Amino acid sequence: MTTETKGSPVLQYIAALTGTLAIVTDGMHYGWSSPSVVQLKDNKTCTLCIDESEGSTLAVMPLIGAVAGSLTAATIVDIFGRKRTILATAVPFFVAWMMVAFAQNIIVLYVARFIAGIADGVTFTVVPMYIGEISDPNVRGMLGSSCSVTWIAGFLLINVIGSYFSIKTTALVSSIVPGVLFVTFLWMPESPYYLLMRDQPRAARQSMERLKRTKDVNEDLNRIRTAMQAEEKSHGGRFLDLFRVKSNRKAVFIIGGLRGFQQLAGTTAIAFYTHEIFQTAGDDISAHYAVMIYYSVQLILTMVSSSIVDRAGRRPLLLISMAGSALALFIEGTYFYILNETSVDISSFSIVAVVGLIGFVIIFSLGMQSIPVCMLGELFPTNVKAFALCLADVYFSVMATVASKYLQITKVEYGLHVSFYGFTVCSLLGLVFIYLYVPETKGKTLEDIQKRLKGEMVECNGKTAEEEKISLKA
Repeated sequence: MTTETKGSPVLQYIAALTGTLAIVTDGMHYGWSSPSVVQLKDNKTCTLCIDESEGSTLAVMPLIGAVAGSLTAATIVDIFGRKRTILATAVPFFVAWMMVAFAQNIIVLYVARFIAGIADGVTFTVVPMYIGEISDPNVRGMLGSSCSVTWIAGFLLINVIGSYFSIKTTALVSSIVPGVLFVTFLWMPESPYYLLMRDQPRAARQSMERLKRTKDVNEDLNRIRTAMQAEEKSHGGRFLDLFRVKSNRKAVFIIGGLRGFQQLAGTTAIAFYTHEIFQTAGDDISAHYAVMIYYSVQLILTMVSSSIVDRAGRRPLLLISMAGSALALFIEGTYFYILNETSVDISSFSIVAVVGLIGFVIIFSLGMQSIPVCMLGELFPTNVKAFALCLADVYFSVMATVASKYLQITKVEYGLHVSFYGFTVCSLLGLVFIYLYVPETKGKTLEDIQKRLKGEMVECNGKTAEEEKISLKA
């Protein structure tokens, strides 16, 4: 059983909190389309008016920019380090908000959203990596899940601000967040994994001592160094090693399935069109208030998931989350089917649409919202982690774009019931995938996780991997 040096994880919490401010502003950029596109489509009040197609393009533009950002991050993160790369994201995030604030035409908004997407690609490549490398196993699940918590916080924040202020004022207020990110994260330590990889053992020791608040870090440094030397000896750390090495292939397959089904269940697509979905439902509750309730519930439940993931485990939460999401999406689809395709008067039941969507976000946030991002920082060895997270973010962008365009096309051409029934089917397929292929990583060091992916016999809770596998089947 691999042991971990005891100490205090206080600085790990602070580093994760300040680092994820990059994800807060990223979530604000993504969520900006929900309150703002509605304003831009209002011909009575807007000064820069857009149509349905332009609104859809604005919504997904960050996903396109994220591809370029992810590729950039994979190139620079092992050169400049995790800390400096995260700090650098504050610049494009700030520039993008300034462009949104003073945009006079749709092209400027496209470019601003694309720049924000580039910063997003860097952020979601580097921040999960950084948190995974600085965290002790007993808090890594919670800190890794904080990426999703803060992303949802960004969505909620921009919807609150955007519902009460103009697009210009909203952008100017939002530009404060990347400034706070730079000022606070500047004082955080670099990842010890990166420092050892760059052959800086003294700096790595200092970083580890700060993060653990103890001088007794020899065992941890030796464990990390031994694992990294073994990785370098067997594989040099190239992009193709993600597919040449069996354990890496397995990790790519697992993350690909998790992130793919996460998006095909509709979470990001629904986030882009939350206002419009609630308006279409026709409930007495204002769409603005319904959206705030939606994101508040999502934030609270994602926080709950983050707080219990290191005790409940990844697999149980993922299975419960996906099964419940399928049920909620089916109810939502059935409501819109009756509304759009039958003559049944359901005006007195319009609250079902709000309750169904909030039910979806409750159960989805319990596992599928945060755990896939958490596992991004857990499943890959250091020598290919940059390439892996780059690939994962590009893949996320593609899948989120596909799901968003699917929702936009089907709601216009066929009705929202077709959109939600499609998401239901994907959720059921995701449930099967999780049950068959996703491993449990609770309480394991990053080195133990690699041994398990390689099929090596590692003790866990007093049992070898094979014994645990048999007991789980029993």
